[in-house]
Amino acid sequence: MSSGSFTPLIKLEHVISFSDAVFAFAITLMALSVDIPDLPTDLTQSELIAKLYDLYPQFESYIISFAVIAIFWVSYHQVFNHIKGSHITMVYLNLLFLLLITLLSLSTSLVINYGTYQIPYIIYCFIVIMTSLLLSTIWWYATKNKYLDKNLHPFFIKGVMANLMSIPIVFTISIIISFVNLDVAQYFWLVIAPLNIAIRHRYKH
Repeated sequence: MSSGSFTPLIKLEHVISFSDAVFAFAITLMALSVDIPDLPTDLTQSELIAKLYDLYPQFESYIISFAVIAIFWVSYHQVFNHIKGSHITMVYLNLLFLLLITLLSLSTSLVINYGTYQIPYIIYCFIVIMTSLLLSTIWWYATKNKYLDKNLHPFFIKGVMANLMSIPIVFTISIIISFVNLDVAQYFWLVIAPLNIAIRHRYKH
Protein backbone atom coordinates (compact mmCIF):
# COMPACT_ATOMS: atom_id res chain seq x y z
CA MET A 1 0.00 0.00 0.00
CA SER A 2 1.45 3.38 -0.99
CA SER A 3 1.95 6.17 1.55
CA GLY A 4 -0.41 8.31 -0.56
CA SER A 5 -3.28 6.10 0.59
CA PHE A 6 -3.13 7.80 3.99
CA THR A 7 -3.42 11.29 2.50
CA PRO A 8 -6.95 12.69 2.98
CA LEU A 9 -8.74 13.35 -0.30
CA ILE A 10 -11.23 16.19 -0.28
CA LYS A 11 -12.95 17.18 -3.50
CA LEU A 12 -12.29 20.75 -4.62
CA GLU A 13 -16.00 21.55 -4.87
CA HIS A 14 -16.43 20.53 -1.23
CA VAL A 15 -13.55 22.79 -0.21
CA ILE A 16 -15.14 25.74 -2.02
CA SER A 17 -18.63 25.01 -0.65
CA PHE A 18 -17.30 24.82 2.90
CA SER A 19 -15.42 28.09 2.36
CA ASP A 20 -18.56 29.84 1.11
CA ALA A 21 -20.36 28.72 4.29
CA VAL A 22 -17.56 30.16 6.46
CA PHE A 23 -17.73 33.46 4.56
CA ALA A 24 -21.50 33.58 5.17
CA PHE A 25 -20.96 32.81 8.87
CA ALA A 26 -18.33 35.56 9.14
CA ILE A 27 -20.66 38.16 7.62
CA THR A 28 -23.51 37.06 9.91
CA LEU A 29 -21.21 37.34 12.93
CA MET A 30 -20.30 40.87 11.88
CA ALA A 31 -23.97 41.85 11.61
CA LEU A 32 -24.59 40.55 15.13
CA SER A 33 -21.80 42.82 16.38
CA VAL A 34 -23.93 45.89 15.67
CA ASP A 35 -25.54 46.78 18.99
CA ILE A 36 -29.13 47.91 18.43
CA PRO A 37 -30.27 49.58 21.68
CA ASP A 38 -33.61 48.83 23.28
CA LEU A 39 -35.28 52.18 22.63
CA PRO A 40 -38.29 53.40 24.63
CA THR A 41 -41.56 53.55 22.73
CA ASP A 42 -42.47 57.09 23.81
CA LEU A 43 -39.72 58.85 21.86
CA THR A 44 -40.58 61.73 19.60
CA GLN A 45 -39.58 61.47 15.96
CA SER A 46 -36.65 63.88 16.42
CA GLU A 47 -35.42 61.93 19.44
CA LEU A 48 -35.64 58.66 17.49
CA ILE A 49 -33.68 60.16 14.61
CA ALA A 50 -31.03 61.35 17.07
CA LYS A 51 -30.76 57.85 18.60
CA LEU A 52 -30.49 56.25 15.17
CA TYR A 53 -27.83 58.75 14.17
CA ASP A 54 -25.80 57.62 17.18
CA LEU A 55 -25.63 54.19 15.50
CA TYR A 56 -23.99 55.66 12.40
CA PRO A 57 -20.38 54.87 13.41
CA GLN A 58 -21.30 51.22 14.01
CA PHE A 59 -23.05 50.88 10.66
CA GLU A 60 -20.19 52.64 8.93
CA SER A 61 -17.66 50.18 10.37
CA TYR A 62 -19.94 47.28 9.47
CA ILE A 63 -20.39 48.40 5.85
CA ILE A 64 -16.64 48.94 5.36
CA SER A 65 -15.82 45.56 6.94
CA PHE A 66 -18.51 43.88 4.84
CA ALA A 67 -16.87 45.35 1.74
CA VAL A 68 -13.47 43.99 2.85
CA ILE A 69 -14.82 40.46 3.32
CA ALA A 70 -16.69 40.76 0.01
CA ILE A 71 -13.38 41.61 -1.69
CA PHE A 72 -11.81 38.54 -0.10
CA TRP A 73 -14.73 36.38 -1.26
CA VAL A 74 -14.39 37.59 -4.85
CA SER A 75 -10.58 37.18 -4.72
CA TYR A 76 -10.96 33.73 -3.20
CA HIS A 77 -13.11 32.52 -6.09
CA GLN A 78 -10.80 34.20 -8.57
CA VAL A 79 -8.04 32.01 -7.14
CA PHE A 80 -9.83 28.70 -6.65
CA ASN A 81 -11.84 28.83 -9.88
CA HIS A 82 -8.55 28.39 -11.71
CA ILE A 83 -7.11 25.62 -9.54
CA LYS A 84 -7.49 22.14 -10.95
CA GLY A 85 -7.99 19.24 -8.56
CA SER A 86 -7.70 18.98 -4.80
CA HIS A 87 -4.30 19.01 -3.10
CA ILE A 88 -3.98 18.40 0.63
CA THR A 89 -1.46 21.21 1.19
CA MET A 90 -3.88 23.61 -0.49
CA VAL A 91 -6.67 22.33 1.74
CA TYR A 92 -4.65 23.07 4.89
CA LEU A 93 -3.69 26.52 3.59
CA ASN A 94 -7.36 27.11 2.82
CA LEU A 95 -8.39 26.17 6.37
CA LEU A 96 -5.84 28.60 7.78
CA PHE A 97 -7.19 31.28 5.45
CA LEU A 98 -10.74 30.62 6.68
CA LEU A 99 -9.54 30.87 10.28
CA LEU A 100 -8.30 34.38 9.52
CA ILE A 101 -11.61 35.24 7.84
CA THR A 102 -13.47 34.36 11.06
CA LEU A 103 -10.93 36.35 13.08
CA LEU A 104 -11.61 39.23 10.72
CA SER A 105 -15.28 39.22 11.66
CA LEU A 106 -14.41 39.04 15.37
CA SER A 107 -11.97 41.95 15.08
CA THR A 108 -14.71 43.93 13.34
CA SER A 109 -16.67 43.86 16.60
CA LEU A 110 -13.68 45.52 18.28
CA VAL A 111 -13.67 48.27 15.65
CA ILE A 112 -17.45 48.72 15.95
CA ASN A 113 -17.38 49.00 19.74
CA TYR A 114 -14.07 50.87 20.12
CA GLY A 115 -13.81 52.70 16.80
CA THR A 116 -12.24 55.81 18.29
CA TYR A 117 -9.19 53.87 19.52
CA GLN A 118 -6.19 53.07 17.38
CA ILE A 119 -5.34 49.62 18.81
CA PRO A 120 -8.51 47.84 17.56
CA TYR A 121 -7.94 49.44 14.17
CA ILE A 122 -4.35 48.18 13.99
CA ILE A 123 -5.44 44.69 15.08
CA TYR A 124 -8.08 44.65 12.34
CA CYS A 125 -5.63 45.86 9.68
CA PHE A 126 -3.03 43.32 10.78
CA ILE A 127 -5.53 40.47 10.34
CA VAL A 128 -6.51 41.83 6.91
CA ILE A 129 -2.84 41.93 5.92
CA MET A 130 -2.21 38.37 7.12
CA THR A 131 -5.37 37.12 5.36
CA SER A 132 -4.45 38.69 2.03
CA LEU A 133 -0.85 37.49 2.27
CA LEU A 134 -2.07 33.95 2.90
CA LEU A 135 -4.36 34.05 -0.13
CA SER A 136 -1.41 35.35 -2.14
CA THR A 137 0.62 32.41 -0.83
CA ILE A 138 -2.07 29.98 -1.99
CA TRP A 139 -1.95 31.50 -5.49
CA TRP A 140 1.86 31.42 -5.51
CA TYR A 141 1.89 27.79 -4.34
CA ALA A 142 -0.64 26.76 -6.98
CA THR A 143 1.39 28.55 -9.66
CA LYS A 144 4.70 27.04 -8.55
CA ASN A 145 3.32 23.48 -8.48
CA LYS A 146 1.42 23.85 -11.77
CA TYR A 147 -1.99 23.36 -10.16
CA LEU A 148 -3.52 26.09 -12.32
CA ASP A 149 -5.44 25.77 -15.55
CA LYS A 150 -2.85 25.33 -18.29
CA ASN A 151 -4.74 27.72 -20.57
CA LEU A 152 -4.23 30.73 -18.28
CA HIS A 153 -2.27 33.58 -19.82
CA PRO A 154 0.94 34.50 -17.91
CA PHE A 155 -0.28 38.11 -17.72
CA PHE A 156 -3.46 36.93 -15.98
CA ILE A 157 -1.45 34.95 -13.42
CA LYS A 158 0.75 37.97 -12.67
CA GLY A 159 -2.31 40.24 -12.56
CA VAL A 160 -4.04 38.11 -9.95
CA MET A 161 -0.91 38.17 -7.78
CA ALA A 162 -0.59 41.95 -8.16
CA ASN A 163 -4.26 42.35 -7.25
CA LEU A 164 -3.90 40.16 -4.16
CA MET A 165 -0.76 41.98 -3.02
CA SER A 166 -2.38 45.40 -3.38
CA ILE A 167 -4.53 44.75 -0.30
CA PRO A 168 -1.71 44.29 2.26
CA ILE A 169 0.11 47.29 0.76
CA VAL A 170 -2.93 49.56 1.15
CA PHE A 171 -3.66 48.38 4.69
CA THR A 172 -0.02 48.73 5.74
CA ILE A 173 -0.05 52.34 4.55
CA SER A 174 -3.35 52.90 6.37
CA ILE A 175 -1.76 51.75 9.63
CA ILE A 176 0.96 54.37 9.16
CA ILE A 177 -1.70 57.03 8.41
CA SER A 178 -3.62 56.03 11.56
CA PHE A 179 -0.80 57.47 13.69
CA VAL A 180 -1.65 60.85 12.19
CA ASN A 181 -5.41 60.68 11.59
CA LEU A 182 -7.53 57.60 12.29
CA ASP A 183 -10.52 58.76 10.22
CA VAL A 184 -8.40 59.38 7.13
CA ALA A 185 -6.76 55.97 7.61
CA GLN A 186 -10.14 54.21 7.52
CA TYR A 187 -11.20 55.94 4.32
CA PHE A 188 -7.82 55.27 2.73
CA TRP A 189 -9.08 51.71 2.13
CA LEU A 190 -11.15 53.14 -0.74
CA VAL A 191 -7.92 53.35 -2.72
CA ILE A 192 -8.29 49.60 -3.31
CA ALA A 193 -11.04 50.16 -5.91
CA PRO A 194 -9.14 52.43 -8.36
CA LEU A 195 -5.96 50.44 -7.71
CA ASN A 196 -7.78 47.26 -8.73
CA ILE A 197 -8.96 48.92 -11.94
CA ALA A 198 -5.41 50.10 -12.70
CA ILE A 199 -4.03 46.59 -12.16
CA ARG A 200 -6.65 45.06 -14.45
CA HIS A 201 -5.75 47.58 -17.14
CA ARG A 202 -2.01 46.98 -16.65
CA TYR A 203 -2.27 43.20 -17.00
CA LYS A 204 -4.97 43.13 -19.66
CA HIS A 205 -4.21 40.61 -22.40
